Amino acid sequence: MSDFTLNASVRNDLGKGASRRLRRANLQVPAIIYGGEKAPQPISVEKSAFYKAIEQESFFSSVINLVIDGQSEQVVVRDLQRHPFKPLVTHADFLRVDASHEITINVPLHVVGEEKSKAIKDNGGELHVLANEVQISCLPKDLPDFLEVDITDVELGTTLHLTDLTLPAGVSLVELTHGEDHNQAILSITKAKVRGGDADEAAEGEEGEQGE
Repeated sequence: MSDFTLNASVRNDLGKGASRRLRRANLQVPAIIYGGEKAPQPISVEKSAFYKAIEQESFFSSVINLVIDGQSEQVVVRDLQRHPFKPLVTHADFLRVDASHEITINVPLHVVGEEKSKAIKDNGGELHVLANEVQISCLPKDLPDFLEVDITDVELGTTLHLTDLTLPAGVSLVELTHGEDHNQAILSITKAKVRGGDADEAAEGEEGEQGE
Protein backbone atom coordinates (compact mmCIF):
# COMPACT_ATOMS: atom_id res chain seq x y z
CA MET A 1 0.00 0.00 0.00
CA SER A 2 1.51 3.31 -1.09
CA ASP A 3 1.84 6.28 1.24
CA PHE A 4 0.12 9.40 -0.04
CA THR A 5 -0.59 12.50 2.04
CA LEU A 6 -2.60 15.46 0.75
CA ASN A 7 -3.34 18.72 2.51
CA ALA A 8 -6.83 20.19 2.30
CA SER A 9 -9.07 22.72 3.97
CA VAL A 10 -12.79 22.92 4.69
CA ARG A 11 -14.66 24.75 1.95
CA ASN A 12 -17.41 27.04 3.19
CA ASP A 13 -17.88 29.07 0.01
CA LEU A 14 -20.07 26.66 -1.96
CA GLY A 15 -21.81 26.56 -5.32
CA LYS A 16 -20.66 26.43 -8.96
CA GLY A 17 -19.48 30.03 -8.86
CA ALA A 18 -17.31 29.36 -5.81
CA SER A 19 -15.83 26.27 -7.46
CA ARG A 20 -15.00 28.24 -10.60
CA ARG A 21 -13.29 30.93 -8.53
CA LEU A 22 -11.30 28.26 -6.71
CA ARG A 23 -10.15 26.71 -9.99
CA ARG A 24 -9.26 30.09 -11.48
CA ALA A 25 -7.03 30.81 -8.48
CA ASN A 26 -5.17 27.67 -9.65
CA LEU A 27 -3.98 26.71 -6.17
CA GLN A 28 -6.62 24.22 -5.01
CA VAL A 29 -9.01 21.62 -6.40
CA PRO A 30 -12.67 21.51 -5.25
CA ALA A 31 -13.52 18.18 -3.63
CA ILE A 32 -15.83 16.42 -1.20
CA ILE A 33 -15.23 13.78 1.46
CA TYR A 34 -18.06 11.49 2.50
CA GLY A 35 -18.83 8.11 4.04
CA GLY A 36 -18.58 6.67 7.51
CA GLU A 37 -20.59 8.16 10.34
CA LYS A 38 -19.74 11.77 9.49
CA ALA A 39 -21.67 14.09 7.19
CA PRO A 40 -20.31 14.88 3.72
CA GLN A 41 -17.83 17.75 3.85
CA PRO A 42 -16.87 20.01 0.91
CA ILE A 43 -13.12 20.62 0.91
CA SER A 44 -10.40 22.08 -1.27
CA VAL A 45 -7.20 20.10 -1.92
CA GLU A 46 -3.75 21.55 -2.49
CA LYS A 47 -3.41 21.40 -6.26
CA SER A 48 0.33 20.86 -6.83
CA ALA A 49 0.60 17.79 -4.59
CA PHE A 50 -2.72 16.43 -5.87
CA TYR A 51 -1.72 16.67 -9.54
CA LYS A 52 1.62 15.04 -8.78
CA ALA A 53 -0.16 12.19 -6.97
CA ILE A 54 -2.66 11.42 -9.75
CA GLU A 55 0.22 10.83 -12.16
CA GLN A 56 0.91 7.62 -10.24
CA GLU A 57 -1.27 4.61 -10.96
CA SER A 58 -1.05 3.40 -7.36
CA PHE A 59 -2.73 6.58 -6.09
CA PHE A 60 -6.10 5.24 -7.26
CA SER A 61 -5.76 1.98 -5.33
CA SER A 62 -4.24 3.34 -2.13
CA VAL A 63 -5.47 4.56 1.22
CA ILE A 64 -4.68 8.29 1.26
CA ASN A 65 -3.92 10.35 4.33
CA LEU A 66 -6.01 13.47 3.80
CA VAL A 67 -5.09 16.22 6.28
CA ILE A 68 -8.01 18.66 6.54
CA ASP A 69 -7.16 21.77 8.53
CA GLY A 70 -4.72 19.72 10.58
CA GLN A 71 -7.06 16.73 11.14
CA SER A 72 -6.19 13.45 9.39
CA GLU A 73 -8.78 11.36 7.55
CA GLN A 74 -8.08 8.03 5.84
CA VAL A 75 -9.73 8.01 2.41
CA VAL A 76 -9.71 6.45 -1.05
CA VAL A 77 -10.49 8.14 -4.35
CA ARG A 78 -14.03 7.44 -5.52
CA ASP A 79 -14.30 9.70 -8.55
CA LEU A 80 -12.51 12.42 -10.48
CA GLN A 81 -14.38 14.81 -12.72
CA ARG A 82 -12.22 16.11 -15.55
CA HIS A 83 -12.52 19.01 -17.96
CA PRO A 84 -13.85 17.79 -21.34
CA PHE A 85 -10.77 18.91 -23.30
CA LYS A 86 -8.28 20.54 -20.92
CA PRO A 87 -5.92 18.46 -18.74
CA LEU A 88 -7.69 19.62 -15.59
CA VAL A 89 -9.49 17.93 -12.71
CA THR A 90 -12.60 19.96 -11.92
CA HIS A 91 -13.71 18.04 -8.83
CA ALA A 92 -12.63 15.06 -6.71
CA ASP A 93 -14.66 12.68 -4.53
CA PHE A 94 -13.02 10.95 -1.56
CA LEU A 95 -14.55 8.16 0.52
CA ARG A 96 -13.67 7.80 4.21
CA VAL A 97 -12.35 4.38 5.21
CA ASP A 98 -12.34 2.60 8.55
CA ALA A 99 -9.46 0.30 9.46
CA SER A 100 -11.92 -2.27 10.82
CA HIS A 101 -14.25 -2.33 7.77
CA GLU A 102 -13.59 -3.81 4.33
CA ILE A 103 -13.56 -1.50 1.34
CA THR A 104 -14.46 -2.25 -2.27
CA ILE A 105 -12.14 -0.73 -4.86
CA ASN A 106 -10.75 -1.32 -8.35
CA VAL A 107 -7.08 -2.24 -8.65
CA PRO A 108 -5.05 -2.58 -11.87
CA LEU A 109 -3.78 -5.85 -13.32
CA HIS A 110 -0.08 -5.98 -14.24
CA VAL A 111 0.91 -8.64 -16.77
CA VAL A 112 4.49 -9.88 -16.33
CA GLY A 113 6.59 -12.56 -17.99
CA GLU A 114 5.78 -11.67 -21.59
CA GLU A 115 9.47 -11.46 -22.53
CA LYS A 116 10.04 -15.00 -21.14
CA SER A 117 6.85 -16.56 -22.47
CA LYS A 118 7.54 -19.58 -24.72
CA ALA A 119 3.99 -19.35 -26.06
CA ILE A 120 4.78 -15.89 -27.43
CA LYS A 121 8.53 -16.11 -28.20
CA ASP A 122 8.73 -19.66 -29.58
CA ASN A 123 5.20 -20.51 -30.69
CA GLY A 124 4.13 -17.26 -32.31
CA GLY A 125 1.47 -16.51 -29.74
CA GLU A 126 -0.29 -13.19 -29.37
CA LEU A 127 -1.29 -11.73 -26.00
CA HIS A 128 -4.81 -10.35 -25.63
CA VAL A 129 -5.46 -8.42 -22.42
CA LEU A 130 -9.21 -8.60 -21.73
CA ALA A 131 -9.31 -6.73 -18.40
CA ASN A 132 -7.05 -3.93 -17.18
CA GLU A 133 -8.43 -3.86 -13.63
CA VAL A 134 -10.58 -5.88 -11.24
CA GLN A 135 -12.76 -5.01 -8.26
CA ILE A 136 -11.59 -6.34 -4.91
CA SER A 137 -12.74 -6.24 -1.31
CA CYS A 138 -10.39 -6.14 1.68
CA LEU A 139 -9.45 -4.30 4.85
CA PRO A 140 -7.52 -1.07 4.22
CA LYS A 141 -4.32 -2.62 5.62
CA ASP A 142 -4.47 -5.42 3.01
CA LEU A 143 -5.07 -3.18 -0.01
CA PRO A 144 -2.58 -3.97 -2.81
CA ASP A 145 -1.43 -1.38 -5.36
CA PHE A 146 -2.08 -3.93 -8.14
CA LEU A 147 -2.51 -7.64 -8.84
CA GLU A 148 0.15 -9.42 -10.88
CA VAL A 149 -0.54 -11.92 -13.67
CA ASP A 150 2.53 -13.99 -14.59
CA ILE A 151 2.25 -15.47 -18.10
CA THR A 152 5.76 -16.99 -18.22
CA ASP A 153 4.45 -20.57 -18.27
CA VAL A 154 1.01 -19.99 -19.79
CA GLU A 155 0.60 -22.20 -22.85
CA LEU A 156 -0.56 -21.16 -26.30
CA GLY A 157 -4.35 -21.30 -26.62
CA THR A 158 -4.92 -20.64 -22.92
CA THR A 159 -7.42 -18.18 -21.49
CA LEU A 160 -6.96 -17.05 -17.89
CA HIS A 161 -9.95 -16.14 -15.74
CA LEU A 162 -10.47 -14.40 -12.42
CA THR A 163 -10.07 -17.70 -10.57
CA ASP A 164 -6.53 -17.97 -11.99
CA LEU A 165 -5.40 -14.85 -10.15
CA THR A 166 -3.17 -15.25 -7.11
CA LEU A 167 -4.60 -13.01 -4.40
CA PRO A 168 -2.80 -11.60 -1.37
CA ALA A 169 -4.03 -12.68 2.05
CA GLY A 170 -7.25 -10.97 3.04
CA VAL A 171 -8.20 -9.96 -0.51
CA SER A 172 -11.23 -11.29 -2.40
CA LEU A 173 -12.65 -10.66 -5.87
CA VAL A 174 -16.07 -9.05 -5.80
CA GLU A 175 -17.25 -10.60 -9.09
CA LEU A 176 -16.69 -14.14 -7.81
CA THR A 177 -19.07 -13.53 -4.91
CA HIS A 178 -21.89 -13.33 -7.47
CA GLY A 179 -21.49 -16.91 -8.72
CA GLU A 180 -19.44 -19.06 -11.10
CA ASP A 181 -20.92 -17.40 -14.19
CA HIS A 182 -19.10 -14.20 -13.15
CA ASN A 183 -15.68 -15.83 -13.56
CA GLN A 184 -14.74 -13.49 -16.38
CA ALA A 185 -11.73 -13.89 -18.68
CA ILE A 186 -8.82 -11.55 -18.01
CA LEU A 187 -6.38 -12.48 -20.79
CA SER A 188 -5.65 -15.05 -23.49
CA ILE A 189 -2.71 -16.14 -25.62
CA THR A 190 -3.75 -17.18 -29.11
CA LYS A 191 -1.88 -18.02 -32.28
CA ALA A 192 -1.15 -14.81 -34.14
CA LYS A 193 -3.35 -14.25 -37.16
CA VAL A 194 -1.78 -13.88 -40.59
CA ARG A 195 -1.95 -10.21 -41.49
CA GLY A 196 -3.63 -9.10 -44.70
CA GLY A 197 -0.38 -8.15 -46.43
CA ASP A 198 1.23 -11.52 -45.76
CA ALA A 199 -1.87 -13.37 -46.91
CA ASP A 200 -2.00 -11.34 -50.14
CA GLU A 201 1.67 -11.99 -50.86
CA ALA A 202 1.16 -15.72 -50.31
CA ALA A 203 -1.82 -15.73 -52.67
CA GLU A 204 0.12 -13.85 -55.34
CA GLY A 205 2.96 -16.33 -55.04
CA GLU A 206 0.63 -19.27 -55.59
CA GLU A 207 -0.92 -17.61 -58.66
CA GLY A 208 2.53 -16.98 -60.13
CA GLU A 209 3.51 -20.63 -59.70
CA GLN A 210 0.30 -21.79 -61.38
CA GLY A 211 0.94 -19.43 -64.34
CA GLU A 212 4.36 -20.99 -64.91
